[in-house]
Amino acid sequence: MASPPKLKDILDFLGRLAPWDLAESWDNVGLMIGNPEQEARGVLVALDPTMPVIDEALEQQADIILTHHPLIFHPIKSINTATSSGKLLKKALNHDIAIISCHTNLDLIENGVSDGLAKTIDLRQTLPLAPAGNKPGQGFGKIGDLPSPMDRDHFLRLVAEQLNLRSITLAGPVPPVIGRVAVCGGSGAEFAETARAAGADIYITAELKHSVARWAEENAFCIIDGSHFATENIVIPMLVAKLTTFFQQTNSAVPVMASQRQGNPLHHYFYENVTR
Repeated sequence: MASPPKLKDILDFLGRLAPWDLAESWDNVGLMIGNPEQEARGVLVALDPTMPVIDEALEQQADIILTHHPLIFHPIKSINTATSSGKLLKKALNHDIAIISCHTNLDLIENGVSDGLAKTIDLRQTLPLAPAGNKPGQGFGKIGDLPSPMDRDHFLRLVAEQLNLRSITLAGPVPPVIGRVAVCGGSGAEFAETARAAGADIYITAELKHSVARWAEENAFCIIDGSHFATENIVIPMLVAKLTTFFQQTNSAVPVMASQRQGNPLHHYFYENVTR
């Protein structure tokens, strides 16, 4: 058995999978905290860096956490350990837990976040919704076709089941038959007009703004807000699989786990017999 790979080896692998320089200029990706020379004992993969995820890593004896959303977005001027972020940083550092983040670089690559979302509803012949990057297939969002057109009720049920949603938030009228679908995991309201112009019957994204919802209503174009968590968390199994294969190819017995403690932070409270 080969010696355990180091954190820097994992960073190199992730940089090949989702090149760091593809990240948006405002973004912060790569190593958030940690020693590049430390040996990997285990990797826990989650959407967000949170205290429950830190605790889960400790219980699973994972010394590396890979997240989609960055732990640190802006330059740190001070660390107040009385705050939630300060406590998280302190605990990670005290226990030598490294944290890596792949954010917009993972959004942009082919077979990234939006590809995962497209695959959950079995879209075929997908293309980037908003091409970007420096290679074919790169860009934000995806647009493609269902294997065969679906009526609205079956399609909405499919989305709810695949994204594990108890309810669906949408704007604009749902077309009676849906064949061509655009998707963008996470905050993709800015691509709503692009999706409509590209011929999509419906658009699945998250973080839908009021103004965009009103635009959808006025233009008779349906947009589903599947929630930020649900439309992006689908990339976690892909990251687990990619890292597992990497360790197998390097003959390293490093376990890779998806977080079981992190769910959608948004909840719905249902009322019965509510009248206006």
